[in-house]
Amino acid sequence: MAAIDHSTPGPGPEMATARLDYVAPWWTYWLHNFPHLNFVFQSVDNTFKPEEPSYQQSVIVFAFIGAAGLCLSLLLLAVYLLWLCVCRQDIDEETKRPNTCCVTWAAVFSGLIICSAVGVGFYGNSETNDGMYQLTYSLYNANHTLGSINNMVSEQSREDDIFQHLERLDEIFSMRPDLLQSLRFMQLMVNNVIQEMTALPDLSAANGDLGAVADQTAFVEYYRWLTYLLLLIFDLVICLTLCLGMAKQSRWLLILIMGLVVLSMVLSWVSLGAGMATAVGTSDFCVSPDKFIVNQTKDFLTADVAHYYLFCSPNLPNPFQQSLTICHRSVTTMQIQVQNLLRLTVPIFPSAEKDLLGIQRLLNSTEFSLHQLTALLDCRGIHKDYVDALIGMCYDGVEGVLYLSLFSLLAAGALSAMLCTTLRVWTLMGSRDREYDDIDEEDPFNPQARRLSYNPRRSNIHSFCSYTSSIGSQTSFPPPPQSASNTLQPPEYMNQAMLFGGSPRYENMPLIGRGSPPPSYSPSMRTPYMSMTEAQIRHFGTDFQI
Repeated sequence: MAAIDHSTPGPGPEMATARLDYVAPWWTYWLHNFPHLNFVFQSVDNTFKPEEPSYQQSVIVFAFIGAAGLCLSLLLLAVYLLWLCVCRQDIDEETKRPNTCCVTWAAVFSGLIICSAVGVGFYGNSETNDGMYQLTYSLYNANHTLGSINNMVSEQSREDDIFQHLERLDEIFSMRPDLLQSLRFMQLMVNNVIQEMTALPDLSAANGDLGAVADQTAFVEYYRWLTYLLLLIFDLVICLTLCLGMAKQSRWLLILIMGLVVLSMVLSWVSLGAGMATAVGTSDFCVSPDKFIVNQTKDFLTADVAHYYLFCSPNLPNPFQQSLTICHRSVTTMQIQVQNLLRLTVPIFPSAEKDLLGIQRLLNSTEFSLHQLTALLDCRGIHKDYVDALIGMCYDGVEGVLYLSLFSLLAAGALSAMLCTTLRVWTLMGSRDREYDDIDEEDPFNPQARRLSYNPRRSNIHSFCSYTSSIGSQTSFPPPPQSASNTLQPPEYMNQAMLFGGSPRYENMPLIGRGSPPPSYSPSMRTPYMSMTEAQIRHFGTDFQI
């Protein structure tokens, strides 16, 4: 919990002089001094008045900060998407291998910012929850104190048992006027106690209001804490999904990431607006909480009672002191009277002893209850709960909301950058696919061309050498007989040629093995070379002579 500075009060000197145990923190004054505007952008009073429409409009205007940020971020994303799709199209077509270094670093920085923002959010969520827990605990404690006061006051206001004992004693002492006078005096004391208890301020209304406020605050705080916790975990899941999507380069993961990022960005801007509205409204209350509470309790509490509990200053008189003093004196006087009657009348009227002892027991119980009621009505207990509630709400509560607003701002900006990065990764994946589509299938270095190199329809295409064989007489030299050497297995490179092409290709042999084998010719190729005439030799030159 933040420490309370007693020596250097804030900007409110009247608050510091009136309240030595609570000084509003500086950030509440900073938020309180923000311009408060209504829907037509006119300045309104920044005093905390939640029932007035003008003040409600000023708080809603602060909530519009999140909506304005969301619209601005969506507009910038639309401009970036337009630039990415239109203006960068020519550059992407000319760039065969785009540089992804900037995209990678942008994704890394966005993830780091989101992780840092999530850390800030966890701290702010914890601080806000601690402050609201202290607030609700103090409200419940004060509500229990007020409930005990109401029960004791109602019990002291009903003294039926004492009146029954006095009526029976009145019958017993009917022949003694002096004793009847003592009974009349005791009845007067009882009436004084009842009258003073009835005159005490009715705190039942305040008791009901505190209980309702505590229940509502606890309910809202639980779901607020749970919502922010889920939002923080959701942002971490987005970071992990982005890393997985960029590593896998999967399109459906990128689509999922973009949807999650847009949803989280909208939630971040909404939480920013709600956080700012809550922080400003709470700060307006924390700057002058006493004035607001006095105005809210004026229907069932007098101003002196409200100030007595809110300030609990030694200079302020106790509004219950006179009534409590009268009650104590009345009870003490009745106890003295009962003791005298026991001493004087029991020897004469033995039947009166039972009623007198009954009155004595009731007076002892009443005295004990009056001491408890005096302690409960003292301002120190309720004032401590009041100060603890203010500290929990205005210190830890508002501070935690500010950290949550910072988380929302950082997360919204980082998510916008992450969405831009995801869109850029999408375009890079599209350019990579187009790069593979632009590869020539006839390129011998293309792996796909190697798989399609063998085509049965292309196996009958003649080479230049086979074409020249049709010019000469192919029957001038009969084909050589098959020798034993021809039945041997073909060399290694011919086997691999058969494997890739389906038939031994003699004219296009890869260089397989450690050395470069000499060119070999098939028998069908050798025959036309040897059958060429001299005219053909002169026509083609001596390059084909063997």
